[in-house]
Amino acid sequence: MKKQQQIQSIYLMRLLAMSLVVLVHVTGAYATVLPFASDAYEKYHFLNRIIRIEAGIFIAITGLVFFYQYKHKKLTKTLWKDYYRKRVSFILIPYIIWALVYELHKAMLGFGDLQPAAILKRIIFGESYYQLHFIFLIVQVYLVLPLLIWLDHSWAFFRRYMFVFGGLLQLGYIALQTFFPPSPFPLFLQLMGTLLLGGWIGVHYDREKAKSKHWSTWIWLLISALAGSGIAMYYYAAGTLGSFEWNNILYESVNYIFLITGCYAIFRIAESVSDKLAVSTLAKLQQIASYSFGYYLLHPLVLDYVTRTIPAYSNYLFHVQIMLRYLAVMGVCFTVIYLFHRFVPFASILFGKLPRSSGRLKQSKAS
Repeated sequence: MKKQQQIQSIYLMRLLAMSLVVLVHVTGAYATVLPFASDAYEKYHFLNRIIRIEAGIFIAITGLVFFYQYKHKKLTKTLWKDYYRKRVSFILIPYIIWALVYELHKAMLGFGDLQPAAILKRIIFGESYYQLHFIFLIVQVYLVLPLLIWLDHSWAFFRRYMFVFGGLLQLGYIALQTFFPPSPFPLFLQLMGTLLLGGWIGVHYDREKAKSKHWSTWIWLLISALAGSGIAMYYYAAGTLGSFEWNNILYESVNYIFLITGCYAIFRIAESVSDKLAVSTLAKLQQIASYSFGYYLLHPLVLDYVTRTIPAYSNYLFHVQIMLRYLAVMGVCFTVIYLFHRFVPFASILFGKLPRSSGRLKQSKAS
């Protein structure tokens, strides 16, 4: 069987998504610091909303990597046993550890309780801290991913139109959630559009990679920018100012267009850029990108303390203070994860799958 090539673009996509996650949470200070509905408030609101493609990128990467890695593998019990073992080791265990850290952090700050039953419920539903709800959805995705990969192997029609199935499932779930909520907690179905877009790219990787330098990439990016701008302004007018009644179907439908076209364009751009980078540069970027899950788990804790160290005021210094907070959070997170990676045995228990060496990254499969 022909050996599969390493997809270099996923590291650039992870870097972008990781950087945007931190930027979303750092710039969120505008909502409590700047005067409501002021010119600066409006601009930061727009920025904070239009960069919220980061979750879609992470999910698209998940679909891309797994469908690509498994498309030529024989689906056996041994394969799936190893699959679930790795998900427990590199996702579930770090999540539980950090959920407990955040439970203790909240209690120390005086706005949390340490009741075991309440803590267990919050951990199960990803409610221990604001960023952990996404891990709750990710765990659901990993539970059903083998079924989706089996469909890819078994049903050519699904394989060909995977992204269409993803869109129908996501928008159908949003409609149900709006009018007839099927569950009291969020379900993975809200991520199916970007997940199966990534899966479709992974299955047809060679063909899609060949399109990476085509001019149509910029059309997809433009559509995403227009849709993202539309939902940012809509959220501000209807959700923040309350200028008119909120229409969830309209918002989520345009948001879907924003995510799908944006993720597809970003994949193409990442492929084009990675082809131009030197091997040594790619190795350094891969090193940082391998810390993305650690960044996701750690950065809110670091941000809490950075916020106390670098205050933000409602004046002309606000922009500088936000930039300093962002640089500080990115730098501290990298330093902490790097030091654990280099000097602490089994650092993957805390920060998810890490390269074997903390020096030059050796290429490793994501599965």
